[in-house]
Amino acid sequence: MNDQENEKRNLVYMWKRSHQLATVQIVCIVVHWLMCHRRNYISRPTKQSMIHKQKVRDELMNQHQNNQRCRDIIRMGTKAFNNLYEILKRDGGFQPTKLATTEEQVAKFLYILSHNVKNRAISFFFRLFGETISRHFHRVLRSIITLEDQFLQQPTGSNASPEVRSSNMFYPYFKDCVGAIDGTHVFVEVSRDEAPRYRGRKGYPTLNVLAAYSFDLKFTYILPGLEGTASDSRIIKNALTREDKLIIPNGKHYLVDAGYMLRSGLIAPYGGVRYHLKEYSSHPPQNSRELFNLRRTSLGNAIERAFGVLNKRFPIIGSTTEPNYSADTQSSITLACCILHNYLMGVDPDESLIEEVDKKISNEFVESEEVDDAPINVDENHFEVYNNYMIVDEDATRGEFVRDALAIEMWRDCINLNENYIFFC
Repeated sequence: MNDQENEKRNLVYMWKRSHQLATVQIVCIVVHWLMCHRRNYISRPTKQSMIHKQKVRDELMNQHQNNQRCRDIIRMGTKAFNNLYEILKRDGGFQPTKLATTEEQVAKFLYILSHNVKNRAISFFFRLFGETISRHFHRVLRSIITLEDQFLQQPTGSNASPEVRSSNMFYPYFKDCVGAIDGTHVFVEVSRDEAPRYRGRKGYPTLNVLAAYSFDLKFTYILPGLEGTASDSRIIKNALTREDKLIIPNGKHYLVDAGYMLRSGLIAPYGGVRYHLKEYSSHPPQNSRELFNLRRTSLGNAIERAFGVLNKRFPIIGSTTEPNYSADTQSSITLACCILHNYLMGVDPDESLIEEVDKKISNEFVESEEVDDAPINVDENHFEVYNNYMIVDEDATRGEFVRDALAIEMWRDCINLNENYIFFC
């Protein structure tokens, strides 16, 4: 009896097992059929199509052999472009990929910066997937960032700027001035939760970028990563105390606008005194403070020119259209654009572009300069308020002494020379 039951159980088990195996076999057959059937509807790249796409890319790259067309497409001439990708290969460790040469990747990157286009637009022209374009873009971006120390160099202050030495308006008064500092806002994409931190006076999320520059329109220091609500005073303090800090050579100073604190190394204009060039077009300076503000603004006007050329050359950081990149990426893009700007100012400045920016600036009538905020808890720039007690800020007092000495010397020389003040405008 027991043998019969065991045999019956074995038969049932074998039947169930056979049924399971048959089901698995049927499923495999169906899946195999579906996969084979699906291939008929999927357009897979053939060798011929790949050759065609490569020809299209080669033809696009050939356009860069025309100097003017190259400048229109990627904002630099052929020679500057060729030198750039050689520098990236030599100093930035940049290498070609299986599907794209070094030249092609750099050209795509520059086109995106120069026209603020999305990856899908580039993928259409270059016959590549958007993900491939994005990967190439970030490879070039990382490589350019490695050139920061080579093209963003802080001044030593050993010699007066040629732009200062060549003008009687500026020399010898600004012989210890190593440049100027100002800020700009760059539109950035952030999450809804983070938006309030980045939405400053512009009304939309931005990065508040601090820049130091020399009077030959080159940037010497960039701090691009702080949120748009950050005040000028907070940003400059951050720049002066961080690990990769802004360095002010001993005994030298930068020019800053009215939104920044007055210090011995940061010379701001006199408050409550005219200091815009347009304000002096029909009313020349009447005293030493007005004369100082006028000449300080004339010399410091280079920052508007530098930012103007930068935004004109690379609209990706000057555009107010919705950005395509996160805050971290946009910060890196801003730094990369400044590096490229300095490179081009040395080898391919594009005088027509600079003239266009100068003409635009000269035609703008500025009634008053926008100031993000006055220095926090500062009265007269040299008293700091702490727990309701007034504390003398000694460095601010030294800055006021430097500024007063410059203003008095300028005014005395003008009186002695019996000059017509109109010429200052």
